[in-house]
Amino acid sequence: MSMLPMLIKKAVEENLSVYFYGGSPELIIQAKSFLNTNYPLLNIAGIYSPPFRYLTEAEKSAVAININSSGANIVFVALGCPKQEQWMAEMKDKVQSVMIGIGGALPVFIGLQKRAPKWMQKGSLEWLYRLILEPKRLFKRYMITNSVFLWLLVLEKMKFISPQYRAALEDMNKIEAIKPENEKIYIS
Repeated sequence: MSMLPMLIKKAVEENLSVYFYGGSPELIIQAKSFLNTNYPLLNIAGIYSPPFRYLTEAEKSAVAININSSGANIVFVALGCPKQEQWMAEMKDKVQSVMIGIGGALPVFIGLQKRAPKWMQKGSLEWLYRLILEPKRLFKRYMITNSVFLWLLVLEKMKFISPQYRAALEDMNKIEAIKPENEKIYIS
């Protein structure tokens, strides 16, 4: 949330052109008005609100051509997680600009939504604030998807402390002990 205002300010200072991709048509109109009023020197190369469905290959090509021909240095992608990450990964070889996923930062930045209180920001609890405000939309993402991610992370970390892994490390240390000093094996 804090990154977007800093990037907009830097874009103005460095005369970098920006493109906004995503969000509802209403959000995009309000964002453009806000940016024109508060950042009159910001070079807005383009703004596009895609339809709320998967794009056809022809539409994806048209979007890439539009962004590339706009001369945008930075594309702010406001599709929400994980859609924006998937879109950026799919477009990485097609769009010739730096793409930054901003998710829900845009409506907060332009004042359509409130940001979490400072104490929640400092405690890294903005996700909880958003969950309280939009439980129907965010419950699955935060409680189910994130729980699965954390479980997989624990399983991944456990393999590094498993007896088999420790035995393999001990074997590597034995090999290192018999090698000459200038032929050390490094394990990260």
